[in-house]
Amino acid sequence: MVLTEKETAALKDLQSQEKICAKKYEKYSQQAKDPELKNLFETIQKEEQKHYESLGQVLNGTVPDCDCNDSKGKDYTPKATYMSDDNSEDKMNDSFLATDCIGTEKLVSSEYNTDVFVFGEPGVRKLLADIQVEEQNHAEMLYKYKTVNRMS
Repeated sequence: MVLTEKETAALKDLQSQEKICAKKYEKYSQQAKDPELKNLFETIQKEEQKHYESLGQVLNGTVPDCDCNDSKGKDYTPKATYMSDDNSEDKMNDSFLATDCIGTEKLVSSEYNTDVFVFGEPGVRKLLADIQVEEQNHAEMLYKYKTVNRMS
């Protein structure tokens, strides 16, 4: 597979975003007070790293297989750690981290939505669409975490 200059630039841009996301989740997992949120951040960090590596494979001319029926967001059921009347510093910290990551996932998902149309190769479009679904799942999981913990 030969990539156009535009395709290569889009992949490199997406890959740099995935690298930043992986670093963000790594840092946030260290800052999270709730073990449930810490584990969620660690899980998402691994998935962002996988996205980075998949994009690297495409840059090297290979399209990795993908599972386009991902239901991790739908199936995620976090345990509540914080109560509704809890106004602790830990809860406010974890709420901030989760909210910030939801915003990041929205941004990255929208980039995939736009960039998928740059590519002529159906396998690459399928991969990018799958990654976009996974980014949406990350946001859904974070939203569920916030909801069960009564975070606004």
